[in-house]
This record gives sequence, structure tokens and C-alpha cells, in this order.
Amino acid sequence: ISFAGVIHRLTKMLASRAVLVGRLVHRALGRQAGASGVLRNQIVRHGHDWSYRVNGPKPDLITRVGAQVAGGLMWWWVLWHLFHEYEHITGEFDYPDPSQWTNAELGIPSELDELE
Repeated sequence: ISFAGVIHRLTKMLASRAVLVGRLVHRALGRQAGASGVLRNQIVRHGHDWSYRVNGPKPDLITRVGAQVAGGLMWWWVLWHLFHEYEHITGEFDYPDPSQWTNAELGIPSELDELE
């Protein structure tokens, strides 16, 4: 191997390593710039409600009243219809009159079959 060949291989290896180091430095500087950009865009301290293992913030009065009214209307509708249209629960058909059933429907053999 000649001296020029060794120098050529050495410069090629150093150039490839320099490219790798340059990429690492670029990524590291890029992450720092990105991280500082995130710090500039953070949420304002005490700017929102949060809760951890406790109840959340209490809703507004209009929200609580609206929930009570909606719940009251729902229960009124359910109980009104249970009282006035109970057939939805018990069935929609009248119970048949058993005195109208025939012996064949009841499974009773006819009197003519017994005589023979």
C-alpha cells in the first residue's frame, strides 16, 4: 500500500466521522432550540383549573340549575308515562277470558271420544 493510498483512506474515514459528528451536533442544537421554543409557549401559571385526587372545580350556577331541571323533566316524563301508559311495562294486550276457551284449546278430550 502506498503512502498516498493510506492518506486517501484516512481522509475518507475522517470525513465520514466529521459528517456523523456534525449531524449529532446539529440534532443537539436543534433540540435545545426546540426546547427553548416550547418554554416560550407554555401555559400561564394559575391560568386554568386542575385537580388531582380531589373533585374538580365546582360548575357555574346556571350549569347546576340546568342539570337539576333536565333531571327533573326526565323523571317527570318517566313517572308520568309509567302511571298513564303502564301497558308498556305490563304488556299491551288484555288477558283473555278463560270461560271462552274451548275444550280442544285446553287439551280436554271431547265427550264423544270417551263414549266410543
